[in-house]
Amino acid sequence: MSGEIDHLDEVTPELVRRVEAALAENRPEEARGLLANLSATGQASILEQVSEAERDKLVGILKGDLDPEALTELDEEVLEDVLDQLDSKEIAAAARELEADDAATILEDLSEDERQEVLAEIPAAERADIERALAYPEDTAGRLMQRSLVKVADSWTVGQVIDYCREATDLPDDVYDIFVVDESGRLRGSVPLGRMLRTKRPVPIFDIVDPDIPSLPATADQAEVAHVFRDKNLVSCPVVDEDGRLQGVIMVDDVVDVIDEEAEEDLLKMGGVGSDDMHADTVTTARLRAPWLLVNVATALVASFVISRFEDTIEKIVILAALMPIVASMGGNAGIQTVTVTVRALAMGELTAANAMRFIAKEAVVGSLNGLLFAFLLAVGVIVVFHDWRLGGVIAGAMVCNLMAAALAGSLIPLGLQKFGVDPAVSSTVFLTMVTDVTGFLTFLGLATIFLL
Repeated sequence: MSGEIDHLDEVTPELVRRVEAALAENRPEEARGLLANLSATGQASILEQVSEAERDKLVGILKGDLDPEALTELDEEVLEDVLDQLDSKEIAAAARELEADDAATILEDLSEDERQEVLAEIPAAERADIERALAYPEDTAGRLMQRSLVKVADSWTVGQVIDYCREATDLPDDVYDIFVVDESGRLRGSVPLGRMLRTKRPVPIFDIVDPDIPSLPATADQAEVAHVFRDKNLVSCPVVDEDGRLQGVIMVDDVVDVIDEEAEEDLLKMGGVGSDDMHADTVTTARLRAPWLLVNVATALVASFVISRFEDTIEKIVILAALMPIVASMGGNAGIQTVTVTVRALAMGELTAANAMRFIAKEAVVGSLNGLLFAFLLAVGVIVVFHDWRLGGVIAGAMVCNLMAAALAGSLIPLGLQKFGVDPAVSSTVFLTMVTDVTGFLTFLGLATIFLL
């Protein structure tokens, strides 16, 4: 069986179909074998791709063969479903195999009673680490950090540190930095493992310490954590309390997950989706998407009101009804380009008060240049098709105005929302659409009323 799986990619459509067939034909041992040899990521991928009923069967079949790390890879909705199939002893056994931060992530969405049942099954020392992690708010450095690290006294020599590392039984498998603390546990700096190994044993560890390393408060938001790792090119970063005492360390593999989460969150928000509903049921998905659709209705009514003010103009020149969506859609697309760049720059910390005016001016010029280009192309097309140079001029003028307005709105709306403490990724596109629709219809129909009637 394992030979068959080795030549497959980790998870392929063929493998998923084989698992589904084994479940449908009541061949549990075959299903178990297909998943048992997969990595944690592979098992999680299978559990996410099968139906809820098939997932429940798989979890019941796997039990002890389910890699605890797979739980940390699951979508939140799927994880909740999987945990429902496990009893408190089975969840506790999985939690014991994980770092405290990962175990806390699994337990955080359980009810208080269920969480206490699981924690009661975990030995006191490990339980204390998980409870300390759960005490920090979700999406903070305290929740991301792991307490397993190499912490040594600033009075030790290199030889003492090496002996300690050889003899200690509770050190992490992967060590990149040795953290040096004073007698009160306050962080004094760190020593890269390679530097320590190249130093003679009698040398005091504090003589080779780097005292200017970045550190993060336990309450720091995970977005700030990601920025620090990216800006400083870190592999690990210590976490301290308000008095500077070393609490734990965040590793780069956890930050990669954070970066993915932050990027996914911004992408979903820009689409008017509050959270990932890929694995949610149909009713829940509809409920999650409805609020921003309601806002869209309100903004669309504003655009419709503008159009209604020009009812007489449209009645007399019917061709306007066919052409005006072009102006609005071009403005909308141009605005989306600008708002995407703006939201991304704000999220990455690249757009600040210091360079905001320069950025806005650049986008306005870009909007004007594209407006002139497409105004010319559309004007030529309209004149050739409808033999009316005035109509061509009207659509050209509306195009320039709307693309410039789209560029300004695409940069100013996210900046304004951030200024008022609103996440610009959430609602920028809704307000942008209203601006480009209203500006497009107003300029096109207004110019038509002035020059064509």
